[in-house]
Amino acid sequence: MHGRFYLCVPFVLCLAVGAAAIGHAETPAPSVHWGALAYPDQERTLMAGLTLNRFTEFNNSGQPYDSTVHQTIGFNFASLTWTERFNAWATNLTVGAGPTSDQPTRYLQNNFAHRLFHFKPVPVGAAREATDFMIDGSVTRWAKLWEDRETGFGGIGVSSGTLYHEGFLRLGMRRMPFPIASYLRLSVMGRYSQLWKASAFNQVAGQSYMGQFSLSLGNYTQTNTPEWEFELGANIDTGLFVDPRGRSLQEKFGTVALRFPYGRFEMWDDAINFKDKGPTYGGTLMFDLLALIKVFG
Repeated sequence: MHGRFYLCVPFVLCLAVGAAAIGHAETPAPSVHWGALAYPDQERTLMAGLTLNRFTEFNNSGQPYDSTVHQTIGFNFASLTWTERFNAWATNLTVGAGPTSDQPTRYLQNNFAHRLFHFKPVPVGAAREATDFMIDGSVTRWAKLWEDRETGFGGIGVSSGTLYHEGFLRLGMRRMPFPIASYLRLSVMGRYSQLWKASAFNQVAGQSYMGQFSLSLGNYTQTNTPEWEFELGANIDTGLFVDPRGRSLQEKFGTVALRFPYGRFEMWDDAINFKDKGPTYGGTLMFDLLALIKVFG
């Protein structure tokens, strides 16, 4: 997909809708297999907002994606994520639900980005029309690896709903400091998943191996999760989808995230693949309810 050009699309939406958070806020499935940042929350969090993901059956030349999914799918989820801390342990519950439709993601793809950059529109055949939901739960153990800040983590979790079912393990390091660059942090994570089909996807890979890394920029002198933070990430996934022979379809993604007071904005797409098919793109706009309660409560 011409994904690198889609970086502007969710940003325009963000400016139009409003501000987006301190901390991270976990995104609901299936965003992790579309390229979203999948690190666990480091702090107590309660956030709500909108999450969009799009799967295109064809590319803009009309060639079908070599998968067992023969529909174009646009997931429009109202999202809620809640993280609680118990000393070194953190628990998270994330819910996403809403109408699955060809719009508004088709408009963003064909009538905005492709028209703006003079690309052919992506054709749409059958499109899924349903109400879908996903629920994610996880438990994470944080550990201090450098200085007095928690940077190491390991945990387990499950995802279930109308799209697919998943159990996963994840291990990594979040916001590791650079000795010569106090405003720069590195994050890395490995994640292993067992997957099972559900109503939206009647065939998925039996397992998934995912690697993710990112660089973030912010003022970390006072806290490990600053009010302002800009993050660039890359993700490689052995794949949620399979070809007609049952073989996993590997995917690569790029991610951009912006965090500032009272909210968080993030977008992801398969720009690294330089293609216009498969798990195409997605984004989220989340508002920090705890911070808003303190201000307006």
